[in-house]
Amino acid sequence: MRPAEQPVIADEPNTSDVVDLDTPWIVLVWNDPINLMSYVTFVLQKLFGYSNEKATELMLDVHEKGRAVVANGSRERAELDVYRLHDHGLWATMQQDS
Repeated sequence: MRPAEQPVIADEPNTSDVVDLDTPWIVLVWNDPINLMSYVTFVLQKLFGYSNEKATELMLDVHEKGRAVVANGSRERAELDVYRLHDHGLWATMQQDS
């Protein structure tokens, strides 16, 4: 005869540790003293398919404001975009959009 199984009582989840999966992630490109503005424009066109006008606008934000949001989406997509930007020599990070 098996002993009776006792129910397991779980603690309440700590809501400060919960990540909101619905909140998109943003990809930021940061200004650096190495890459030419024309190269940054080229990379944004190549990787994200932006028009020359849109890529130039984002590049100017990077140059004048120090950074620009160049993409958003899922965490996995943001990680891939950051990797690709790094692969092209640009300084990029990602963060959850607020």
